[in-house]
Amino acid sequence: GDEHHALRLTRSETIGLGRLVFALGTPAEIDEAARRLRARGIALVTEPGPLDQVGGGYGLRFHDLDGRLVELSADTWAVTARSRDASLPVGVTHAVLNTPDIDASVAFYRDVLGMRVSDWSEHQMAFLRCGTDHHCVAFNQAPWVSLNHVAYEMTSIDHFMRGLGRLRHHGITPEWGPGRHGPGNNTFSYFTDPTGLVCEYTTEVAQVVEDTWICKVWRRTPELSDLWGTAGPPSQRIRAHMTGTPDGSPVVAPVDAVTGPEGAAA
Repeated sequence: GDEHHALRLTRSETIGLGRLVFALGTPAEIDEAARRLRARGIALVTEPGPLDQVGGGYGLRFHDLDGRLVELSADTWAVTARSRDASLPVGVTHAVLNTPDIDASVAFYRDVLGMRVSDWSEHQMAFLRCGTDHHCVAFNQAPWVSLNHVAYEMTSIDHFMRGLGRLRHHGITPEWGPGRHGPGNNTFSYFTDPTGLVCEYTTEVAQVVEDTWICKVWRRTPELSDLWGTAGPPSQRIRAHMTGTPDGSPVVAPVDAVTGPEGAAA
């Protein structure tokens, strides 16, 4: 897209989620967000103002209930948008976050950040939106706080499949997928990056019409996890990587004998 960046990689001794960033429309909205956060007793890590970072912008930062660093920003730099014709990601469409208290996390992002719950997957996952996409963030009930996965949007089904072909050309075999989820109706294919963090290629996420959308609770069954029936069950390896470790890092050791909790996979 035309945003300066959708992903930032930072050299570090630990592996995990550095921060989660949401765009607001104007600096005035950033200032209003700061007022509302303070009114709820939420301390700001960074006060509203110019962001001293590549990509610029005006924003603020704070911690959510699980201690994640959240940034709200506006007026970031723009770049010339790349063509959408290539079989390459065109942006980050959502992140799934593991939390030990899904109800508290959902309430915080709903009541404090103004997101709306699109659907539940029983009481194991909650899908929240901030626009027309079915979800931009989802929470998964888990033993500890960690990053479940980050999803990258492909332009179409054809781009999605060609992207998977490119991964195979580079020796990367998807560990769950391709398939199509029930909640969100999006296609999916999951794989891990070199650090063990889980990535997803996806497309055709459901679009919400506010006046007609009804939030529902989906059963957690194989036929609803994958409407196509093509993906099969997620491997123990991808479950373990999605679950991560208590310090927020992914599982980087051999995980052939590791079994993640049933709710670890989206």
